[in-house]
Amino acid sequence: MVTEASKARPPMAAMPFRPLTIIAKDPGLRIGGKNGPMAFAQVDVAAEKLAKGPIGYRIKVVDYNATDRVTYQDMQEYEDAKGQPVDPFAPRPGESFEDSKYQARLIGDPNFHAQNAYAIAMRTLWQFEHALGRRVRWSFGGHQLHIAPHAFAQANAFYSEPDRTLMFGYFRNAKGEAIYTSLSHDIVAHETTHALLDGLRTHFTEPSLPDQAALHEGFADIVALFSVFSIKQVVAAAIGEDGTYAKEDGRVALVKASKLSLEALQKSVFMGIGAQFGRALNDASELRRSVLRTPKDFIPDTGDEHDRGELIVAILTQTFVTLWHKRIGALGKFGRKYNLGMVVDEGAKLAQQLLTMCIRGLDYCPPTDIDFGQFLAGVLTCDREVAPDDSQFNYREVLRDTAAGYGVHPPADQCDDEGCWKQFAPKEPLSYMRSNFAAMTQSKDELFRFLWENRDEFHISTRAFSKVLSIDAAHRTGPDGINLCETICQYSQRVDLYGAETKSVLGFDRPTDMSSKTAYTSFGGGVLILDQYGQVKYHICNPLDGGQRQFDRLVHLSDTGELDGRKRIGAMRFALCHMDRMGA
Repeated sequence: MVTEASKARPPMAAMPFRPLTIIAKDPGLRIGGKNGPMAFAQVDVAAEKLAKGPIGYRIKVVDYNATDRVTYQDMQEYEDAKGQPVDPFAPRPGESFEDSKYQARLIGDPNFHAQNAYAIAMRTLWQFEHALGRRVRWSFGGHQLHIAPHAFAQANAFYSEPDRTLMFGYFRNAKGEAIYTSLSHDIVAHETTHALLDGLRTHFTEPSLPDQAALHEGFADIVALFSVFSIKQVVAAAIGEDGTYAKEDGRVALVKASKLSLEALQKSVFMGIGAQFGRALNDASELRRSVLRTPKDFIPDTGDEHDRGELIVAILTQTFVTLWHKRIGALGKFGRKYNLGMVVDEGAKLAQQLLTMCIRGLDYCPPTDIDFGQFLAGVLTCDREVAPDDSQFNYREVLRDTAAGYGVHPPADQCDDEGCWKQFAPKEPLSYMRSNFAAMTQSKDELFRFLWENRDEFHISTRAFSKVLSIDAAHRTGPDGINLCETICQYSQRVDLYGAETKSVLGFDRPTDMSSKTAYTSFGGGVLILDQYGQVKYHICNPLDGGQRQFDRLVHLSDTGELDGRKRIGAMRFALCHMDRMGA
């Protein structure tokens, strides 16, 4: 049985987690070869008293099929008569996760599709909250994100902010077999990440420079790829000799060194996204395998969000396999074989560390018009704040060097020699005399007063609509056990303009092909990182008077048709983006 859930459990009231069965990674992953069984696993999700759906305090499954106009009723019980948690799809007596009849029963049950989507979405939410050390809000203001596991008969899946929903489609392949996107760990984690990233950086869905939309897609792939490594038994089964994580008789499970070469790790099933979905569409491979893309593959830039997003995925996955291969090489050998359990443990620890670095790095990213170099600087800076000594594994050095090989560099004028943001150094001392630190960490009005009192140093435009988006306490524990306490304050500005106003408001001449009557919106904003004393440690911003960045944004939006309405944008951005990708 592939399980990460413990056997001996305390009463539910004392339990932080509960077990639920899912399909690990993707229905296209087969244990022991293409004719082997699918990889099912029982995983731990946050313990809560579930209503039928399942419906919890953060995720609400509403299983309505818009194509057939039918609602699939949840027939499962999630607690027994004593109130103890129940996994309704755990193998029954005489069954096992590898049993073909058991697998066929679950694949054919829409209630299992619903549970699979719920559990993976909750695990993805946990990854973010674990990394950030706080609850993560949804951008639409409510507490429950809806999930529609059988939303429509279409080869698509997307996050819709106006509907507060993750919508998963289904379709049939050339053989007539049903393909459900809600059964793919990759796709569910990817779409959940869109919703989470939208909650953390709501302006990242606005039209901007190419890297902003691409980061949304690439970051979602990074989370999907790395989060599956927490299911150690499945990772072991995919790369091991006989699919065994640990021998029942206590002997060490071994794996051939040839399966752990750098090339083998790059080609492993865990470095691709959506195997079943991709094969159903093109009968060849996964949707994406970014780790095999070289720097030359991104020249010229196609402009497609997914293609561009693969650049940041390639950087992170190359960093991962480079570090994993190095750490495997440091393990002791048994002849020409390695201890499989130790290999998997090293991969799981590394994937969790890199994923945590990426999620935490979002706190150190500007809230508008981001590019890959700024994202890289955010990841490097936050990690250095938490773990100043990186000499043991050199995460930051390998990440920085790998990114440089793909032409991605932190902004040189704003960063130090290590690629980290320079600490805030105002030309004139900031005024704190009319600010209350305790109130600033609680009240958006109080924080805005501080910004306004120091508007020249923070590049706050008096012409714009200004808004403090969030104030969050961040408590992070470094490897030395010392807590890093900061306050993350995010603000934005926007101006609605006509082309004729570009010079007077933004400070530069409008692009030559832009009419004086063209209406558009420009954004600016930043993040203040306050230390434990309430002093500004970092100010990371892309201001409205950003000059070249704002000009480049207008040129890009004009070239792509997003400035004058030739290209549809807005609420259905993710749906249209994914449909274009499927068409391609």
